[in-house]
Amino acid sequence: MNFKTFLATSATMLGLTATAALAEYPERPINMVIPYGAGGATDISARTIAEPLGAAVGKPLVMANVTGAGGATGSVAVQNATADGYTMLFARVGSHSVNPAMKATLPYTLDDFRFVTVYEINPVACAVAPSSGIEDMDGLIAKVAEGGVSYSSSGVGSMLHLAGAMVLREFGVEDPLNAATHIPQKGGGAAATAVLNGTATFICTNSSALASFVANGQLKPILVTTAEPIPGFDAPTAADLGKPALHQLVGWTGIAGPAGLPDDVAEKWGAWMAEATADEEFVDKMTARGSIIRLMNPEEANDFITGQYETFRKLVDELGMRVEG
Repeated sequence: MNFKTFLATSATMLGLTATAALAEYPERPINMVIPYGAGGATDISARTIAEPLGAAVGKPLVMANVTGAGGATGSVAVQNATADGYTMLFARVGSHSVNPAMKATLPYTLDDFRFVTVYEINPVACAVAPSSGIEDMDGLIAKVAEGGVSYSSSGVGSMLHLAGAMVLREFGVEDPLNAATHIPQKGGGAAATAVLNGTATFICTNSSALASFVANGQLKPILVTTAEPIPGFDAPTAADLGKPALHQLVGWTGIAGPAGLPDDVAEKWGAWMAEATADEEFVDKMTARGSIIRLMNPEEANDFITGQYETFRKLVDELGMRVEG
């Protein structure tokens, strides 16, 4: 064998070896970071898809709630992780649309992540405790005029924070940031429980986080932000009440890795998510919570998330809600 033939043969063998090595991903369990607390919309979505997704991946998924700073703490953990596909993030509208729009000192930007998909969209619903005596949005707005109304959220600068203020503004409250008291909680589940316990008057959050409370009669929905009714939510839509601007209030869940995530890893995630989101039991469970399962490819996901960011940044500027600290 001459030297040129040797080089050509070696290059071919190296290429085959590299391809084989790439095909071995994943060789070990994958860490899945949930940047919000137990019981919230992100946690519910992540743990519902965990079984079909784990089956598609073929390796264990290690689910961990890494909470704090409205989703920023968990997001930074993934931002700083090695971009090898072994640490991935369940990104959410709050962590990757609202946070960048609201927080001037956020330690990351959208460019610090590579999204492999957005797979779930869910509308926002506003709810009160049945014992509050509030029957509808008119009743809530009347109580706001009287004073003493509060709303809960999963944290300062969260989507729930923005949603509560926006809904009040759309219903004619001129200074929503001062007309109602914002009471931040540690996660969406705690925010819903605050209304149940009477700590807060109302909440506006993703339908998936409220579905069990509504089904059990613990919370009463008084508005959904969609144009069409949501199964299980006996409440007027924003369209019914003549508030089409509220249609832009929508939640979503996606999966992202650090910015340098390799193409082959991203492609595998696309195939795994296609299999997982086709699981009938998963779809049934999420649909029952008011979610819409819509699998986006990376390009669609990035366009969608950028559009969400621009929408919320405009709202933040209009409401004067920019968080500088």
